[in-house]
Amino acid sequence: MNTIFQTLVYQREKGQDAVLATIIWDDGSAPRGAGSQMLVGRNGLLAGTIGGGAVEGRSIAIAREMLADGTDSMTREFRLRRDGSEQSTGMVCGGDVTVYFRRIPCGDGAWDTLAAEVLRRISTRTVGWLVQPLDGTMPYLMDENTVKAKCFTMKLPIGERALIFGAGHISKALVPLLSSVGFRPVVFDDRPQFATRERFPQADQVVCGDFTRIRDYLTVEPEDYVVIMTNGHEYDFQSQVQVLQHKTAYVGVIGSRKKTAFVNQRLRDAGISDEAIAFVHTPIGTAIKAVTPEEIAVSIAGEMILVRAERREANGEVHHGCPMH
Repeated sequence: MNTIFQTLVYQREKGQDAVLATIIWDDGSAPRGAGSQMLVGRNGLLAGTIGGGAVEGRSIAIAREMLADGTDSMTREFRLRRDGSEQSTGMVCGGDVTVYFRRIPCGDGAWDTLAAEVLRRISTRTVGWLVQPLDGTMPYLMDENTVKAKCFTMKLPIGERALIFGAGHISKALVPLLSSVGFRPVVFDDRPQFATRERFPQADQVVCGDFTRIRDYLTVEPEDYVVIMTNGHEYDFQSQVQVLQHKTAYVGVIGSRKKTAFVNQRLRDAGISDEAIAFVHTPIGTAIKAVTPEEIAVSIAGEMILVRAERREANGEVHHGCPMH
């Protein structure tokens, strides 16, 4: 959404109309789910994607027709199957999607105000929901998620915070990767030469502090994703003891299975419950036989993406069908 609204601002500065296409409903297997968006100009796709393929191709054509004839809004259904219906795309994913198209005239100042506020909230990580009335009236923002009839509401993508304890080689590879997929990395280390903005330019925050006193520098929140891979086993343990006293979305700790068994007993001795210990992903990451820091970073990011997707599904925020299953 950030790139889409940045591009929208640029289009408006050039005095050009655009169409915002949003998937508002999906069922079964589909390349992208509800909330996926793209921005289309007179010459084609400008930013974003609703999954590529026939659905996106047809949607781009519809959007360009709207820009040519001045249509304000419309909704179209697409069937991702070969069933001979008018809505069929010829694709064989087996799902269905509905796309809402909204033309954005360059002369409408209300869109300037909306775009500026959307970008401000995303940049300041301020929670909000974008509401699109499906009757073609002006979209607006809400501070709380309230169900609105005949509207499509989507949460602004402010990203989940990823607290990374340890600023070594793997963290250096992991931070830009997590940033690229919507996490907000925060790096914590006790070494001033490692905990620097120059080393982690994509991080939201870089903290140099004492691993034994994390709460003096950070507050661990229920929606945080925590990665522990410090420069020593004792610091890993100290970080883990403190983190596991809080509810979080994810905790991953680097280390071998032999180390894990030893640390788990120490955690029990420190008063950490078996339930909290079982919550920890260790050895951290998806099992892809990663060796290099860059490969390990990919395995960690993959595991975090999976946990995030499962949490979103459990909360009813998104439905995942195709393309990976």
